[in-house]
Amino acid sequence: MASAGGIQIPNRLPLLLTHEGVLLPGSTVRFSVDSPRNMQLVGQRLLKGTSLKSTIIGVIPNTRDPEQDSDPLPPVHQIGTAGIAVQVVGSNWPKPHYTLLITGLCRFRVSSLLKERPFVLAEVEQLDKLEQYTTPTAEGATAEDGELGELSQRFYQAAVQLLGMLDMSVPVVAKFRRLLDSLPRETLPDVVASMIRTSNKEKLQVLDAVSLEERFRKALPMLTRQIEGLKLLQKTRKMSPDSDKRVTGFSLYEDDEGEDGDDMAALERKIHGASMPEAALRVCLKELKRLKKMPQSMPEYALTRNYLELMVELPWSKSTKDCLDIRAARTLLDNDHYAMDKLKRRVLEYLAVRQLKTSLKGPILCFVGPPGVGKTSVGRSIARTLGREFHRIALGGVCDQSDIRGHRRTYVGSMPGRIINGLKTVGVNNPVFLLDEVDKLGKSLQGDPAAALLEVLDPEQNHSFTDHYLNVAFDLSQVLFIATANTTATIPPALLDRMEVLQVPGYTQEEKLEIAHRHLIPNQLEQHGLTPQQLLLPQDSTQNVISRYTREAGVRSLERKIGAICRAVAVKVAEGHRVKEATPSGQEQQQEGFVVFSSDKAAPPEMPIVIDHVALKDILGPPLFDMEVSERLTLPGVALGLAWTPLGGEIMFVEASRMEGEGQLTLTGQLGDVMKESAHLAISWLRANARTYQLTNLVGGPDPMEGTDIHLHFPAGAVTKDGPSAGVTMVTCLASLFSGRLVRSDVAMTGEITLRGLVLPVGGIKDKVLAAHRAGVKRVVLPKRNEKDLEELPANVRADLDFVMAGNLDDVLNASFDGGFPAKAGSHSHPQISSKL
Repeated sequence: MASAGGIQIPNRLPLLLTHEGVLLPGSTVRFSVDSPRNMQLVGQRLLKGTSLKSTIIGVIPNTRDPEQDSDPLPPVHQIGTAGIAVQVVGSNWPKPHYTLLITGLCRFRVSSLLKERPFVLAEVEQLDKLEQYTTPTAEGATAEDGELGELSQRFYQAAVQLLGMLDMSVPVVAKFRRLLDSLPRETLPDVVASMIRTSNKEKLQVLDAVSLEERFRKALPMLTRQIEGLKLLQKTRKMSPDSDKRVTGFSLYEDDEGEDGDDMAALERKIHGASMPEAALRVCLKELKRLKKMPQSMPEYALTRNYLELMVELPWSKSTKDCLDIRAARTLLDNDHYAMDKLKRRVLEYLAVRQLKTSLKGPILCFVGPPGVGKTSVGRSIARTLGREFHRIALGGVCDQSDIRGHRRTYVGSMPGRIINGLKTVGVNNPVFLLDEVDKLGKSLQGDPAAALLEVLDPEQNHSFTDHYLNVAFDLSQVLFIATANTTATIPPALLDRMEVLQVPGYTQEEKLEIAHRHLIPNQLEQHGLTPQQLLLPQDSTQNVISRYTREAGVRSLERKIGAICRAVAVKVAEGHRVKEATPSGQEQQQEGFVVFSSDKAAPPEMPIVIDHVALKDILGPPLFDMEVSERLTLPGVALGLAWTPLGGEIMFVEASRMEGEGQLTLTGQLGDVMKESAHLAISWLRANARTYQLTNLVGGPDPMEGTDIHLHFPAGAVTKDGPSAGVTMVTCLASLFSGRLVRSDVAMTGEITLRGLVLPVGGIKDKVLAAHRAGVKRVVLPKRNEKDLEELPANVRADLDFVMAGNLDDVLNASFDGGFPAKAGSHSHPQISSKL
């Protein structure tokens, strides 16, 4: 055992070689270990040892352990610190390593190396007394008089002065106070040098100073420098010694002050300049105060910093000025979109009211209509008309309420919701927000986003919308919210109630023709690098594309077909450029001064290339849809109904047949419960009125169902059908079957029935009538109570069609068959009952 009086350390010590830190006696330091010899030392000595002696190791500073076990050992620093391993933590990520927590005991000098593998073992000589660092002593046991005594006194006074400048509430400062009172003076240089901010090089000088006097001389300037730095900092901050000391003084509590201070001052200026409401400002200043006291190494520092920067960037009071010129707005909307009168009228109303009253809350509109009718683009157009910023939020498939409301800041990776993010992106508090596909919100374990939207889309609540991330109220009342949906059926009733629903119906053929020539064709020509001088698409060709190659409520498919025509022409034009010089012209077919699209590849075509019906067939193939429906109604027991789908109106055939049987009813064609019930209702009504309408079974009996099986079929069996609007069609179809008479081939109908034979109103009238018009139907039978819906129809459609408004099934049957439906005399005269009241 090496001895220096009192407690001793072993005279043979395993050595831990480190180049990253300096362990001084009396201090505790954390070391990371990943080199071969050091790993062996931990594994074989510290982890396998059982006695206290096996936890004592020597820490040699300023010496790097070689990366490879086979590499020679570099020269070892002669002075080291014996330490006790208090804690060992192992980890495999990012590579195997140990983290050791070591408390320094005393100095030693390396006499000789005994072995280098598997770890370094050395003969050592103890230099300090051990107990002076571990045992509290009385005040009397101080250093001797003379120069050393004077040095130690000066050092003690400087340490007391430093302590007076620091905040006693910080744990490290309180610990320093206790050590200063309890430890002998000769240990102070080591303890103070390890606690104040010093470089490793300076700590190494203190470690190498074996004589006590030299140690005091090395450590005193460091202490003085720390005191001067604190004085200067207090002066520059114009702060009293006790106002904010916790961030200065100790290495544990101090970061780069200069740059950080400027940063904080800039952030504080931004917070005061953001014109936020009083409540938000209070929260921000409170967070800023916390941030100033927080070391940058703490994870919460970055979170708080991000939060404050977001608060500063939000447009609390920035807004754009609305362009309130109604005439200019009307012109702009008309140029952007053809038809859509109801939407345009609503925007102009909003503008007019804004002109008269400046503090109007933003309305919450919901455009409901089939895909491809321009709901999203009209939202963008409205923003341009008002001169506002536009931001689109796609809600399709969103199933987490945090997407709307944000996450609380307690979570890792928390973010504000899409509403607040959108406001930050546009930088103003009165943009137009388009909430796209609001009917396609999901629901999951993370909550219901539709319920989170209730607060956003309520004009009475959204002036104090609270995002979980911000945790302060933000005023959304100036935002103009526009939601789009294909159907209102999947929107929760509470959410639907908050929005002003504007139906955007499908387009008529005439409207599609206008849209194609005003918008789609010029747009597609530009996208394909063509000019109107190279491609001419006459009106009748466009009409042909609309009626025979597309069947949709919107114009997306039409735009794709026009794109296909443009691509085919682009090939011709490009070929023409290449062979123009080589080929003589004059072989083209002429038609009214234009060249017809032809498959002749020999000559470059003359411009413009005209697309006629032959060229259409060449490019788009044979027509996909046949608009004639009369040949389908060639047998009794077939009727034409009208159906509504989210994609617009559709015509729908109903077919019936009968055969001998036991009076069973078979229904096919993927029908829902409502349709099945309508079928039973139709059968019951016809059986009840069979005598009136002279309906018979197969052998002429008075009950049409007696000895007869009925099969009712809705073609397109793969498509699920449900809804209340096919009742009258089924009655007409079965009446045709039982009477053996043909239904008129140009009649389509819709309506719900009751057991008494009344016709009840249904929805989607405009879409259904447009579908009938597209299909070439001449007469449409509608419920009498739907007469009000005819006002929405374009004038040309109303003029082309003959509308029959039916109050009961008598009217329906009379309108559906040529010459009316036979009824016995007197069947229509209902006895008048006089009131007894």
